[in-house]
Amino acid sequence: MEPVEGRGTRVSHCCPRKNRIIVRSGGICLQKGFCGMSIRILLADDHTIVLQGLSRFLQEQEGMEVVGQAKDGLAAVALARELKPDIIIMDISMPGLSGIEATRQIRQENPGVNVIGLSMHAAKRYVQEMCKAGACGYLLKDCDFEELIGAIRTVAEGGTHFAEEFQDVVLH
Repeated sequence: MEPVEGRGTRVSHCCPRKNRIIVRSGGICLQKGFCGMSIRILLADDHTIVLQGLSRFLQEQEGMEVVGQAKDGLAAVALARELKPDIIIMDISMPGLSGIEATRQIRQENPGVNVIGLSMHAAKRYVQEMCKAGACGYLLKDCDFEELIGAIRTVAEGGTHFAEEFQDVVLH
């Protein structure tokens, strides 16, 4: 486990990936994707403005590609099955099927798809439930974009990333 000041905790080799190119500088991953390819990202959130804003921001990042957007947990499960993304950014509270249950189903069907929870819920029980469901990270929606980018790159390289306020939850 490696704390990254101001960026949460990174645990290496939790969700291993094969055929990856990794360059590290000062403890921060500067990965450009897998074998020259982009990190394929699926977004799941029931708020259109969040989906559109995240999508536009992530599409501007080198080595990242948003391959789909889901407005509820059922759509996230279906799109994960169809699109086979590398990473899913998953809201917790969505209609139909929660992000926790969607994460559980996605990870059971395809353990190679990594999920990062992105939620307004700061209660540690949500983080614990996402961890049990198989998530490799959890951030609050008030995090800055740089932390989200760092979390995506860390999880894509096979690690985990949890916001600083949840380090004690992850350690136990």
